[in-house]
Amino acid sequence: MHQNLPAFIETLSPIINQYGYLAIGGLITLEDFGIPAPGETVLITAAVFAGLGHLNIFIVIITAIIGAVIGDNIGFSIGYFGEQAIIEKYGRYIFLTKERLEKLKTIFNKKGYLIVIFARFIEGLRQANGIIAGLSEMSWQRFLLYNTIGATLWVTLWASIGYFSANYINSLLKYQTYLTIIVTILILALIGYKLLKKYKR
Repeated sequence: MHQNLPAFIETLSPIINQYGYLAIGGLITLEDFGIPAPGETVLITAAVFAGLGHLNIFIVIITAIIGAVIGDNIGFSIGYFGEQAIIEKYGRYIFLTKERLEKLKTIFNKKGYLIVIFARFIEGLRQANGIIAGLSEMSWQRFLLYNTIGATLWVTLWASIGYFSANYINSLLKYQTYLTIIVTILILALIGYKLLKKYKR
């Protein structure tokens, strides 16, 4: 294995060495319906491995996309079929009342596709994205389409970064936080612009 890799990559190395692509798809699937798992981290790690010649980057990307789509669809099913139970048992803990849920449904019916696509890039919202879409009773066909688009963009971005910077990963990670902040600001700015435009109307 390449020397001087970041600690988190060294930590995940035994898992990827033992389970390979199964670990990539499995951990991303788990993370994407709310279970704490290092999905994004394992994706970057696998891409670095591919850049160093230990994995096939195309299989990494395909496996990660499949895992991401499956995970979010499990989350969607949980939200869609468990709506009443979730609201009754956990609604008060996450400040989600029936009235707020109705507003959420309205938002998802109008702009849900943007949320589904770009939520993938925001920590926390990425994990809850499918459940929220299911709670809002968004059309499954629409969710599947836009979720696949978001998953493909997300996986391709981080896989490309990990793959092409495998030999410079330590330097790159110094800027990862800034990149995440910039992407988040751009997404929030877009949402704010849409809401302001709607308000002016």
